[in-house]
Amino acid sequence: MYPTTLTQLARANPFSAPLFTLQKVEEPQPHTTGQKRSLAAAAVSDSGDSCEFGSLKYYALCGFGGILSCGLTHTAVVPLDLVKCRLQVDPAKYQSIFKGFSVTIKEDGMRGLAKGWAPTFFGYSMQGLCKFGFYEVFKIFYGDLLGEENAYLWRTSLYLAASASAEFFADIALAPMEACKVRIQTQPGYANTLRECAPKMYAEEGLWAFYKGVVPLWMRQIPYTMMKFACFERTVELLYKYVVPKPRSECSKPEQLVVTFVAGYIAGVFCAIVSHPADSVVSVLNKEKGSTAMQVLKKLGPKGVWKGLVARIIMIGTLTALQWFIYDSVKVYFRLPRPPPPEMPESLKKKLGLTE
Repeated sequence: MYPTTLTQLARANPFSAPLFTLQKVEEPQPHTTGQKRSLAAAAVSDSGDSCEFGSLKYYALCGFGGILSCGLTHTAVVPLDLVKCRLQVDPAKYQSIFKGFSVTIKEDGMRGLAKGWAPTFFGYSMQGLCKFGFYEVFKIFYGDLLGEENAYLWRTSLYLAASASAEFFADIALAPMEACKVRIQTQPGYANTLRECAPKMYAEEGLWAFYKGVVPLWMRQIPYTMMKFACFERTVELLYKYVVPKPRSECSKPEQLVVTFVAGYIAGVFCAIVSHPADSVVSVLNKEKGSTAMQVLKKLGPKGVWKGLVARIIMIGTLTALQWFIYDSVKVYFRLPRPPPPEMPESLKKKLGLTE
């Protein structure tokens, strides 16, 4: 029952049962077929699945789904992102979302709204690869360490830990392109393209120019991603339990994707709120040479860090919903295993006296 010493230690830790005191009961073990389960999800892999859950092919296609979901969606909202960034770094000039669009079009024309599309596409594609791909890796890895019962009891903490771990690496991949994007969008006349911006930044400040914003990026993106994944997973669970009138197994693929979109939008609103102050710091930091995160934070003040929040809620809410929709659609298209929301394992039900 305990495959490794590490697993045995993880299961024996004093925080392994948040709500109940569980005692190990020796029971006859049923014959298993070797199929993997995810967070005690009740479904066994469909015979139509193209690969095994947790296989290298599964992780690779999840990463590809992340590339499409993040790269395409962030590029699609570049005009709104550009105005949001300019509102954060120069609120006196741009004042509001609508004034920001008006001033930008007046100064740069309609083409000016697309500034920064290239670093946005490449940067967020790499981030999506790491974010979604590593999330699946860490979720399965941490779940195996905890064991089926503890993974169910601690599932929210599991989602938070897996998403934070994935985002740590995703931001390292994103940081260089994010620095270029913000410089192009917030410093008129500095550079108009990625090919022009990246060499100029390197010549002026060296490699540090691309990574000086990684710490505030972690401050922004890790809480954002933790909320994005944990809130999404639990919202899906609650929607199927209390809102959707039939079990997930009886829902068609399009109906399941609608639930995915709704849960993604709800998660996106919370994501925008928790990550906005750090987003304001990142925008100003990448604009100003020689500044530190603490200096920018003091300069902005308590009110300044919330500038552009409405634009960010609209952008991130829509963005997160579309990202989950695209990601889940990729899983459907490639026939990847998609376990349903987790259910309490039978062994745990017996220990709690919930079954005869």
